[in-house]
Order: sequence, then structure tokens, then C-alpha cells
Amino acid sequence: MKNTVMSVGGSLLVPNGIDAEYIGSLKQTLTSYESSHRLFLVAGGGRTAGQFIEAAEQVRAVAQEDLDWLGIHATRLNAHLLRTVFRESAHPEIITDPTRRLPVIEPVCIAAGWRPGWSTDYVAVQVARTYGSNMVINLTNTDYAFDKDPNKFCDASPLEDITWSEFLTCIPKEWKPRMNAPFDPIASRAASEFGMTVIIANGANLLNLEHILTGREYVGTTIYPDGKYKK
Repeated sequence: MKNTVMSVGGSLLVPNGIDAEYIGSLKQTLTSYESSHRLFLVAGGGRTAGQFIEAAEQVRAVAQEDLDWLGIHATRLNAHLLRTVFRESAHPEIITDPTRRLPVIEPVCIAAGWRPGWSTDYVAVQVARTYGSNMVINLTNTDYAFDKDPNKFCDASPLEDITWSEFLTCIPKEWKPRMNAPFDPIASRAASEFGMTVIIANGANLLNLEHILTGREYVGTTIYPDGKYKK
């Protein structure tokens, strides 16, 4: 059975409120692959995180570490929602330390945020490393990563096939909570160091996700280790 790591963006799970329809469709799609893939799903924070952080900031000045912990616990709440939805096929324990290998025999295992200073992108990379996968599928709310923020620059261009050294020039050098980056800088450097491939794709397009899982042509950005992709 192939270990497959997916980072499920909070913008998909909780864009404003909880998107139960999407979560149900995701479960229905992934259930078909539980016999061929062991699926590690890393839950993002989404508006769950945003609402808690905004509420705290309305009341007082909040230390960055406390803001991080609010975001981390939001991802854990979303992770428990996913584990409940996948209950029959999911490992009973949520991964909260991606460097500690759990005795996972079930076809699904859910992960969440770990420590302040690290995003769920970084957690996904560490889960992949711990469980012997050389790929992370990063599900977000856009079809591609872009060479610059498309919300700020009208001439932003989508990226399709790119190496880590090229990709790292397109994103900020430092990670900040709630930053707008297709894959955060710390996670990107770690994935590059570990020789991993990362696919960034629109998680709302579940047919496209099936194409990724079955090795067919798909829409998305693929970031390859340096030296392993030739244009």
C-alpha cells in the first residue's frame, strides 16, 4: 500500500463556515482509493483559525506564540472533524507530532498543526518524511501556484513544472502566520532538502485529484527536486 500525504487547506474545509458538503464529497472520493493508498490528511485551519485569532486581537495585544497556538488548535479541531467523518477507516489518534511514527495500519490517518513557527505545509513535509513518502499533494483553492501574488499583481503567471531552486525565488524567504504563499518557505526548503516532489492543485476539483492519485494528466503546479526535471 502506497503512503500518500495530502495537505488539505483550511480554505477548503472552512472557507467561511464549515463546508460539510465538500468534506462529504472528499470522503466519497478518497474512499475509492483506501485499498491502494494509505492516506495521510493534514488539516489546515481556515476560518476556524482566523476567527479565534481575530477575536483575541480585538480584546488585547497578543503574543505571536499565542496566535500560533490558536491556529494550531484550530487545525486540530478541523482534524478531529475529518477523523470523525472517516471514523470507520481512520487511525484513532491524530498526528500532532509528525516526527513521531504512529503504528498506523488503517487506510486513513489525520494530522494537524504541531508547534509555533511551523505551518501545516511543514507538518505535511515531515509526515511524508516520517512515513516514507517522497511526495506531498497540497490541496488549496487555486488551480496553480503563481510567480507572484495574483491578488496584488495582474500580471502574475501560473507555474506548471518548476524546480525547488526556481520556486524558492517566487516566495518570501521567511514564513509568517496567515501569509499568502502557495507553499510556505520553511516547508519548501525542507521539501527541497529531502528531495521531495510537491503538487499544488485545486482541492475543490475532485476529479483532478483522482487524476493525480492515478497518475493521469492533471491541472496543477508540480515542484521537482533540482536535477530531476528537465524542461
